Amino acid sequence: MKAVRAGWAGTAALLLAVLGTGAAAPGAHSGHDPVRPAGQDPILTLGRFGPYTAGQHATTYDAKLVPPGAVAAVAYLPGADGHSVVQLRLHGLLPDHSYGAHVHMKPCGAKGEDAGPHYQHKQDPKSPSTDPAYANAGNEVWLDFTTDAHGDASARAALDWKFTDRHPRSIVIHAEHTHTGPGRAGTAGPRLACVTAEF
Repeated sequence: MKAVRAGWAGTAALLLAVLGTGAAAPGAHSGHDPVRPAGQDPILTLGRFGPYTAGQHATTYDAKLVPPGAVAAVAYLPGADGHSVVQLRLHGLLPDHSYGAHVHMKPCGAKGEDAGPHYQHKQDPKSPSTDPAYANAGNEVWLDFTTDAHGDASARAALDWKFTDRHPRSIVIHAEHTHTGPGRAGTAGPRLACVTAEF
């Protein structure tokens, strides 16, 4: 599966066709189907999880928690007003299970660490960033979710900014919901899977 640029109607149809109607995942960073911001057409990335191979969009590093064959869809909706939306939908994960997820700087690789650090709108001069002043849901893109009884979930981040030329390249799925306290802010446990996406 691959990234495509589609009109809003086409994007919504693809999401529904690949993932079904789904249920919104509970949690602070989850939401219902995306609301279209006025602006460019959405960019949609679809991937089916499996072992890493070059050119594959969705890679699992933990086949127990992110089973091969599970499906991910990422939609990026840049708005003309300087705002944007990132939407993540998943199908085929463990039922009733909580995961963390963030947008990362590099594409997926053979190891979870290959995706690099989180994308930050305002970069922390220190790396890795665990300062809540930088590692927070307003400056990064957090997409934590909890699956339903069928292993499906969706998460949505509404941003007060758009990605610049310093585009991120992936979404990493983590083992835990994201921590927010000093020294742990932005961390969410091991990297379980990765989706190389277009933003």
